[in-house]
Amino acid sequence: MAHVNENYGKLPGSYLFSEIARRTAAFAAKHPDADLIRMGIGDVTRPLAPAVIEAMHRAVDDLAAAETFRGYGPEQGYAFLREAIAQDDFAARGVSVDADEIFISDGAKSDCGNIGDIFSVDNVIAVCDPVYPVYVDANAMAGRAGDYDEASQRWENIVYMPTTAENGFCPALPEVPVDIIYLCSPNNPTGTVLTRDQLQAWVDYANECGAVIMFDAAYERFIVDADVPHSIYEVPGAETCAIEFRSFSKTAGFTGARCGYTVVPRALVRGGASLRDMWNRRQCTKFNGASYVIQRGAEAIYTPEGAHQVDEAIAYYRANARLIKEGLEAAGYTVYGAVNSPYIWCKTPEGMGSWEFFDRLLNEAAIITTPGAGFGPAGEGYVRLTAFGERADAERAMERIRALG
Repeated sequence: MAHVNENYGKLPGSYLFSEIARRTAAFAAKHPDADLIRMGIGDVTRPLAPAVIEAMHRAVDDLAAAETFRGYGPEQGYAFLREAIAQDDFAARGVSVDADEIFISDGAKSDCGNIGDIFSVDNVIAVCDPVYPVYVDANAMAGRAGDYDEASQRWENIVYMPTTAENGFCPALPEVPVDIIYLCSPNNPTGTVLTRDQLQAWVDYANECGAVIMFDAAYERFIVDADVPHSIYEVPGAETCAIEFRSFSKTAGFTGARCGYTVVPRALVRGGASLRDMWNRRQCTKFNGASYVIQRGAEAIYTPEGAHQVDEAIAYYRANARLIKEGLEAAGYTVYGAVNSPYIWCKTPEGMGSWEFFDRLLNEAAIITTPGAGFGPAGEGYVRLTAFGERADAERAMERIRALG
């Protein structure tokens, strides 16, 4: 008789965004004519850049002729994209990352979930709180989290590092030994960032104790402040302790096209083993590579015209974030994020819980947000809004929120 992975049975009843979808569907069924404004899930709305579309069309034509047809591609990604990334995302910032340390994938979410394959199940995991749910759930599925306590909304074997307004959204170094540390900057969900000095403290800590930092830089293109690194490898010593995840989803509109990459430096060794070589073996065994057409589209982001077009889309979302932040503050709310990020972290009215405020905004203003409690215990008392919608929707949403009083 086949036995199932019992860790799946320990997961809380519903994935955060599934519950949001359920409540939204229930509201829409009751109010079929409601003008819903979606500011919850961070899905983009700007179309792919023209340079990207043109590159994809050319790639499709390649597949239509025997002379240029491509079958299975390299599991690590095509050299044309890896080399463009090494040059534009790293060398241009004075950072040395070799093309063969870059692994192209179908998105950062997949890699964040799959990276655990190369680590032992008995590693102690540390996460910021609040946190992107995939970091926690993927480790729970693998058996590293132990049991879930409904009362505290915490996993018994995970070390939670509060990342709140009280500590300036910079988590303190763990007081107990940990092995794998998840950091995200710009942060999802809070929209806040870690400075160079703050990241240096984490890098020094990880190198001293032999931990590995999982650094999620999916939103780096939104950074405008000079003292905020776009890559953890801008911090001395990071190449011996950190794995970095990047995504084209939010930066270039690839949420539907699916493409991202992970950097595993050759210098990163634990237990006498090269983590780069282990990840390479994992990918060669379990992954056949991202689509040739999609990778050609991603390559176009690094052309002058492609980069300019992507920057225009980023500027559009930044303006939305600023509009939402200013609108919420004008309505009397305390707001964080939005400056270096597409996310706005809004404190709920006094005494109102995250899901309670979510329901109020949904039922009284037809606005969909994301309850902060879904990102961890320290997210209670907040909701997350995204700037990825249309400008007119952001303007109407702020009008409705002001009208709520």
